[in-house]
Amino acid sequence: MSEQNGTAEQQEREQALVEQVVASFETAKDPRLKQLTQALTRHLHAFLREVRPTEAEWASAIEFLTAAGHITDDKRQEFILLSDVLGASMQTIAINNEACANATEATVLGPFFVEGSPGIPLGGDISFGAAGQPCWVEGTVTGTDGEPVPGARIEVWEADEDGFYDVQYDDDRMAARGHLVADERGHYRFWAITPTPYPIPHDGPVGALLAAVGRSPMRASHLHFDVRADGKRTLITHIFVRGDELLTSDAVFGVKDSLIHDFVEHPAATPTPDGRDVAGRAWSSVRFDIVLAPAQTGVCE
Repeated sequence: MSEQNGTAEQQEREQALVEQVVASFETAKDPRLKQLTQALTRHLHAFLREVRPTEAEWASAIEFLTAAGHITDDKRQEFILLSDVLGASMQTIAINNEACANATEATVLGPFFVEGSPGIPLGGDISFGAAGQPCWVEGTVTGTDGEPVPGARIEVWEADEDGFYDVQYDDDRMAARGHLVADERGHYRFWAITPTPYPIPHDGPVGALLAAVGRSPMRASHLHFDVRADGKRTLITHIFVRGDELLTSDAVFGVKDSLIHDFVEHPAATPTPDGRDVAGRAWSSVRFDIVLAPAQTGVCE
């Protein structure tokens, strides 16, 4: 027994407490709840016994969680941020989105999704006045068998060119987000704004944690997608801008190679795919073909 972890008698006392707490959950009627609480107890106590925090350090941890709760509101979720920067969000996504043939990979939802985005027609514009370079986005939605998925619902949202989502402003705007429906061939198209890098909110306890350990709060440039269709597994993902220097240091570990795409730059006065007048501005375009896995677990087409 190492000196750091105490004497044999000390270890016995600590282990006895672990067993006592684990046993206290034996009465849980829900087997899954019993499994979760007992496993959490074992892992939490293993962590405590490994790092052996002082009482002051444990109090600081409680204060950190308390501060995360206080800063959380209907527009900001500090606990999602904490889950994200610890990689817990991405690990949970990996567990729940098993690889399935050529299905598009999933990534984090992020803290800025909101219900009730405006609907747009095919070829419509989700920017709704948000600042940024116009970006034409198009692609198809298919299953892993290559068959089109007509009527797939596609939700998209992103930050503006200043790195802020609409909910981070105090004027109740709704911009740079919307939803549309793929056509009978599974095709979709819309205007957005070219993604830019931005920091996750770092003026709270999660930001203080990142600063303390020397980590950047910056996220690689991306555009969020939530794609749903009957009989298919819901896909929550992003696409990232090839060449972004933050791809290897994304603050929430959300980047996957398969989700990095070419956003092609087009000079001012270049005709747009739908003839839209972009007021003589440069614009970009990207193609993102989405492949949805079957909804039934354990089945890959």
